[in-house]
Amino acid sequence: MSNAPRDARVKRFWGDDDSGTPILHVDMDSFFAQVELCENPSLRGREVIVAGASHRGVVTSATYEARAKGVRAGMPVARARALSPDAVFLPGNRELYAQYSRQVMEVLSRVTPRLEQVSIDEAFLDVSGARLLLGSPLHIARLLRQKIREEVGLPASVGIASSKSVAKIASANAKPDGFLLIPAERTIDFLHGLPVGALWGVGSVNGEHLLRAGIDTIGDLAACPMERLKKLVGVACAYHLHNLAWGKDPHPVVASREEKSISTERTFDQDLRSRAEVEAFLLSAAHYCARRLRAQGYVAWTVGVKLRDSSFTTVTRSVTLQAPTDVGREVFEAVRALFAREAMPYGGVRLCGVRCEGLQSRKEGVAVRLDEDARPLASERAMDSVRSRFGEAALGPATLLVPPSSRRQGV
Repeated sequence: MSNAPRDARVKRFWGDDDSGTPILHVDMDSFFAQVELCENPSLRGREVIVAGASHRGVVTSATYEARAKGVRAGMPVARARALSPDAVFLPGNRELYAQYSRQVMEVLSRVTPRLEQVSIDEAFLDVSGARLLLGSPLHIARLLRQKIREEVGLPASVGIASSKSVAKIASANAKPDGFLLIPAERTIDFLHGLPVGALWGVGSVNGEHLLRAGIDTIGDLAACPMERLKKLVGVACAYHLHNLAWGKDPHPVVASREEKSISTERTFDQDLRSRAEVEAFLLSAAHYCARRLRAQGYVAWTVGVKLRDSSFTTVTRSVTLQAPTDVGREVFEAVRALFAREAMPYGGVRLCGVRCEGLQSRKEGVAVRLDEDARPLASERAMDSVRSRFGEAALGPATLLVPPSSRRQGV
C-alpha cells in the first residue's frame, strides 16, 4: 500500500510520445486488501483494512473506500478504527499474498527478462527489447494491466517513463487502477510541479528538513543552490536528490536481485508469558521460513532469533550451522537452542522473529553432513506439494497442532 505523495491537480495526460520511455513501474493497487477481495468477493465495495488485530498493530493495506476515510499504511489500528468504525479488519495472510505476487510476476516475466521485482507488489521492467514483438511501451502497459486483471483478478497501476525514478512517481500518480505516461521531453515539467516528498529518496527526516527550509516542490529542490542543499541533507544525498529532481537517474533495471535473508516476525496481541508459547511460535516461524527457502531454491547457513520484551528491549542471537538447510525441523532446532540460552523476560515477550541468512542457491551444490537424514526434507517437500494443490491449511507438521491459545499467536 503506497503512501507516496501525489497531487490531485497533476495532469493525467502529458502526451503520447513513448519513444523515449522504455521503463515501466508496475505497482499493485492496495495489494493485500485486493487479494482479500478476490478471496471473498462479498467484501467488494466495503471498507476493508488489513492490519494486526490488536491495538498494537498497524495498517498494512486498505481499500480505497477506507482510504477515503483517511486510513493510511503504517497507521495504528486504534486510529484506523476511529476513522473507519464500520470497516472490516482482517489479520492478513502473507503466504496467500506471496502466491498472488508470484502470479503477477509470472505475467510480467512473459514480456521481458529485464524484470526487477522490488517488493511483493511492485516491479520495474525495461521493455526496450520487447518493442518489435509486443509494440510500444504504452501498448505494453495497457496489455499488462489487462492480463493481470484477467489472469490474477487484481488491479494494477503502471508508470511509463525514461527512468526508474520517474516511472515510480508516475505509477503513484496513476492510481487507482490507471497508467501514466511521462514523455521524455516532459519529464522536467512533470517533476517540478510535484511535492518534494514525491521524489524517490526523500524520506520523512529529509522531507521535514526540506519543508522547514521552504523547499516545498521538486522544482524548489532543483533550483536550490548545491551548497545550501548539502547543509540540509548531507553531501551524498544532496547530489543524489539534485540529479533526480532534474530527471537524471542512471540506474538500470536489474534483472535479478539476490535474496540476502528470509525472515518472519510478529508482535503478539498479548505478551507471551511462557517458554512453551514462545517455542510454539518459533516452530511455526521456522517452518514458514523453510517453506520460503525451498520455494526460492535456497538453503541457509545462518539462523537467528529475535526477541523483544514489554519494555521494548530487543535481543538478537544467531548461529552458523555445520551444513546449510532448508528444513523447518532443523531451523527450529537451531532457534530453540538459541532461545534456551536466554532468560525469559520478566514482563513477557512482546515480539518474536526467526531469520535465515547466509543464503546459497541449491543449484550451486550444497554441503551435507556425513550423517545427513534425507527423510525430513522429503516429507516437507511432500507437504509443499500438497499445499500448492489444496491450500496452505491442507497439511502441516503434527507438532504444529498446538492448543488454540498458542495457535492464535503463530505466523
